[in-house]
Amino acid sequence: MLVSATAGYLRHKLGFVWRLRSLRAKTSLLAFIFALVPVFLYVQFQKAYQDSQDLLLQSVRDQGRVISQSLLPLLENAAISDLPQLGQPLERFAGKVTTIKLLLAPKGADGDGFYYVASWPAAAGNNLDAERQLLAGQGVLDRLAQSCRGEMPFSLLYDRPTGGAEIVTAVTPLLTPAGCWAVVASFSAEAFPGAHLGQPYWATPTVQIAAAIYLAMVIITFTTLLGIGGGLRRFALLARQIREQGRTTGGFAARNEIPELAEVAAEFDRMVEALHGSAAAIRRAAEDNAHAFKTPIAVIRQSLEPLRRVVSADNQRLRRAIERVDHSLDRLDGLVASARRLDEATADLVAEPRRPVDLPRLLGKLIESRAALLPGRDLRLRGELSPGVYVLGSEAIIETVIENLIDNAASFAPAGSEILVRMRQERDIAHIEVCDEGPGVLPAQLDQIFERYFSARRKGVPNPSGPESFGIGLSIARRNVEAMHGTVEAQNRIPHGLIIHIRLPLARLSVAPRFA
Repeated sequence: MLVSATAGYLRHKLGFVWRLRSLRAKTSLLAFIFALVPVFLYVQFQKAYQDSQDLLLQSVRDQGRVISQSLLPLLENAAISDLPQLGQPLERFAGKVTTIKLLLAPKGADGDGFYYVASWPAAAGNNLDAERQLLAGQGVLDRLAQSCRGEMPFSLLYDRPTGGAEIVTAVTPLLTPAGCWAVVASFSAEAFPGAHLGQPYWATPTVQIAAAIYLAMVIITFTTLLGIGGGLRRFALLARQIREQGRTTGGFAARNEIPELAEVAAEFDRMVEALHGSAAAIRRAAEDNAHAFKTPIAVIRQSLEPLRRVVSADNQRLRRAIERVDHSLDRLDGLVASARRLDEATADLVAEPRRPVDLPRLLGKLIESRAALLPGRDLRLRGELSPGVYVLGSEAIIETVIENLIDNAASFAPAGSEILVRMRQERDIAHIEVCDEGPGVLPAQLDQIFERYFSARRKGVPNPSGPESFGIGLSIARRNVEAMHGTVEAQNRIPHGLIIHIRLPLARLSVAPRFA
């Protein structure tokens, strides 16, 4: 008890930590981690990706700037008549992936006024137009036309109309008598196939492959967790069905779909078999023990009869001894019967299936059979039963409860009084009341009367319903009611008498007729 109370206290105080131990809580925590980790990694890797792109473009810009600076001496002395021959000297500076283009804004031209005059290697006219539109759109040509000063290193990526992509890395201006020259250095994006220049980070193949692997891992992880959770839910459903309907619904192993839970399922099946075996063993032991005790009790009782006949009326001492033995035999007989009832009630709790029970039909039959036994004691038993009420339980267990309550009421009820059994539906519960007109119970004992071996009967007051009471009838009733997830309580009547209230959860009406 101390260990259980301590565990309950710790669960209450450390409720959050306790809930984290559940599979649902761990799955939710794992989902949060799975959602947070890729965001964190994406931000970190995106920064590294951007840094590597910046370093690469800086290197390309530096190379373009060097090429542009190397061409300046050639352009300082160039005249308009030299334009057709300017392409040839560019070959020294251009490479396999490098393109050098010359633009000239003749002196006195309006607007940006820049024209392509040379390129190496030769570029298609539509590619040049696309590049010129890019530079004009970025305002580069306008700034050059205004001052023709200042080197402009940058990285402008555009798609060539003829296919592929190109990076403009530097535009270097030079003012000469012929006008404003602009040396444009550019590189083919195909020269850096692993850099994925111009692509957003999420669109790069590396990120997409990593995302696919991560997504597959998430799917496998949660599929596994959901499979385990589903297997456990199926186990819980089957356990409830076995408890409610018996073993006709199949075993755990037959319902299991997860190989890792196969051993657990087999152990559950063995545990169910052991429980039902224990219930059968309890019933057999109850019968065997009762028979074993009844025989010597009967022999002793029969042996007392000759003694009664031979003992004279004057021998009061011997007669009192025989009476004490006879009274002790009555007590022993009652103890044997009570022990058997306890054992049988325990077996019923273990093995009896739970199914929808037509409560008014069961109570009506029970009242009819018990009423036939009461007229000789000048008692009346009457029922007020609402129709169509079904509860989830066992007919045998409910019969035991009501029989014990009627017997208890009859043992206290005065001659000529009435015992009333009422039953009605209240929302989602069935409310049963067993009412008598006896003396009632002290207010302080209203809860104690349901404890085992407690009796509110005063010493010396006989029990007209049979052997001496040992205080187990109401204890059995409470245990059985609570086993069906119900409640039981006592209440004194006014002006006198006692009411026992039983509340049981209703069964689902959709399945109730199947068991009617």
